[in-house]
This record gives sequence, structure tokens and C-alpha cells, in this order.
Amino acid sequence: MFGASFFTTERSAPIAAKGQASPTAAEAQPAEPRRLRAIFVSDIHLGTPGCKAEHLLDFLRHHESDVLYLVGDIIDGWALKSRFFWRQSHNDVIQKVLRRARKGTRVIFIPGNHDEAARPFVGLNLGDIAIRDEALHVTLDGRRLWVVHGDFADGVLHHAKWLAHVGDTLYTFVLWLNRHYNALRARLGFPYWSLSQYLKHKVKNAVSFITDFEQVLVREAQRRGYDGVVCGHIHKAEIRTVDGLLYCNDGDWVESLTALVEDLDGRLEIVEWKQIRAPGAAVPRWSEEEPIAPAAAPPALLPVPAAAEA
Repeated sequence: MFGASFFTTERSAPIAAKGQASPTAAEAQPAEPRRLRAIFVSDIHLGTPGCKAEHLLDFLRHHESDVLYLVGDIIDGWALKSRFFWRQSHNDVIQKVLRRARKGTRVIFIPGNHDEAARPFVGLNLGDIAIRDEALHVTLDGRRLWVVHGDFADGVLHHAKWLAHVGDTLYTFVLWLNRHYNALRARLGFPYWSLSQYLKHKVKNAVSFITDFEQVLVREAQRRGYDGVVCGHIHKAEIRTVDGLLYCNDGDWVESLTALVEDLDGRLEIVEWKQIRAPGAAVPRWSEEEPIAPAAAPPALLPVPAAAEA
């Protein structure tokens, strides 16, 4: 994303039931990836142990799009300042995005608060990747969606940034617990379950914060004349109607493992990708050809409210 020289976009795979063997790459039949109008991903947090880069890579192997929106917090600069952490799979995500851009996908990167170091470059193109503070996405049926990370709606970041850093440290600890908890669940044959998501949505103040965040974004989108908003930041994937406007959050790749997509018929969907369909698949360099992706199984989609589809 920040230059190819440094680093050498629903049909989602179903989550295997407890005790059911997951299909291997060898068992899958070669097929073309599912084609989409747009993919929105955010809050990947490359550079942290909690980043599920392998799941994101697998998702991208099975999905291609005309436009790929990177809606902030792609690289976690906050974490990298305190401790350098970078797996090969994090490099592979960068390679995958660069290769998509080289092959003709429009890639738009909207920096968030964790990768705010890129904000001085807003308005520029780094290679084939456009860096923008916000973007407009027009759906097939003509709805104008405002695409923005959403951290401006977070009052803590603007009025007590030190508290945001403290909260980020505590959140990192919860993610550490989450990793070890799920490692134990996996050994016992249970599927992935996000402890951090559970705690977040059980805490009254967190639920109140999420509601306030949504209201601020929707009001601002309405003031600017949009039909809806697409954002990230709070790690809570959702599509719903708020005060007559469409609110979409594409989730994250540390907890919910979700993306927002628009299919070729103009339908918006939240896709969960909690099972890797092609483990160990090679990731070519950004300048090399992409291998054919294995076939995706029937979808496991989150329900979309009828009002949101209108």
C-alpha cells in the first residue's frame, strides 16, 4: 500500500459445525472468484497479533470487485510505535492489494485514526492506490453512499486522546485473552467465538457509545445530502436503516471477520469469513499472476433488513 518496493477486494464460506471436518484446498474444485461491484473492508490492524490476515487473504481469493475500499485502520501505526510486529501474512495482504490495483481494480484507501500517518498524503495516488479522506460510492440502484472511516464521530479521540490510547491498550489485552480462549475452544472442537465482541455488547456504556456513533454519522450524511453512510472504526458489522438513511458498517478483521459487499445486482450484504477455505495457498508477488481460487461453498450471509434493501 505504501509502495511495492518495501513489501517483497455474499457468497461466504459456511462455518463448519462442531465436529465437522473443514474442507481442504485439495478437495475444492478450481473456479473463478465471485465477482462483485464493490468490497468494503476496514480495521484490519496489520502490525498487531490480533490481525486475522490469513482469513482476509482467503476472503480476497474468493472475491473480486470493480472497486475495493480500504476504509481505515488498515495498518495499526499506534501498535507499531510501541512494539514492532509484522508477520509474513501481513506482507501478503499488502501484496494482494497491490496486485488487485495493478490488474485494474479501483483501490481507494481512506486512512483511519490508527493509520493517521497517511492523512498528509490525502488527495495523492501512491502507484495505483488513491488516498482519500472520504469517498462517494453510488450503488447500482443509484443510492449515494458516503464512505468514511468514522473516527471523527468518536468524541473520546477528539477530547481525550490519551484516554483513547489507554482504551486501546486495554482492548489489546482483551484481544490477547480472546486469542488464547479461542485456541482452547479449537482444541476442544468448538468454532471461533469472539469474547471481546461479547464483552463490548454487554457493557452498557459501550452499547450507548455505538448508538451515539451511528446517530452522529447518519446525521452528518443527511446534512451532506447522501442516501447513506459506509464506515468502520467500532468493529461492529451492520446494515440497517437509521432515521430513514442507510447505515452500513463493514466490521473488522480482528474480531468479527467481516466485509461489506455490493453484488452485481446491487444488493448490499455483510459477509462473515471465519473459516479458511484454502489454507496454505501461495501468495504471489504484486507483479505476478494470481492463481485460480478454489470454489466457494454456498453462502452463509448475515440477514439484511428489508428496509435496508429498499
